[in-house]
Amino acid sequence: MNFKVSKMNLQDLESIKSILVDSFDDFWNYNILKQELECKDSYFLIAKSLENEIVGFAGLKIILDEADIMNIVVKKNFRGQNIGSLLLENLIIYSKSKNLKTITLEVNEHNLYAINLYKKFNFDTVGIRKKYYDGKDTAIIMNKKLVNIG
Repeated sequence: MNFKVSKMNLQDLESIKSILVDSFDDFWNYNILKQELECKDSYFLIAKSLENEIVGFAGLKIILDEADIMNIVVKKNFRGQNIGSLLLENLIIYSKSKNLKTITLEVNEHNLYAINLYKKFNFDTVGIRKKYYDGKDTAIIMNKKLVNIG
């Protein structure tokens, strides 16, 4: 199946508001996403199916000359179709176009799918934050140095 990636807007967020928790997980709620979409330093993408259904989204925040990936989320019944890779690849392209030097993120030590995705795109482990998630799970901090487009 082919998917199309585009910049997320408030209308896109409204269209998935009622299914955010059930279909995408409860990492981010509507109000936080809305606030981030309205922030000038944040950049969010959506992936849509050929039927125009939003099947994933991802966002980053620009901090000085770095990007911090805030999330990459794929709708539960569309996982395993390389949508996460497509979204991450587009975040990297966007970051390079802004002449950012690195992309950083943190990922739960138990989220092996995400860790493997980041490794596939040559992210390196640079540190950990013990008991970061809910006071129990460790966060793995990863980053990728960028070679800019020009």
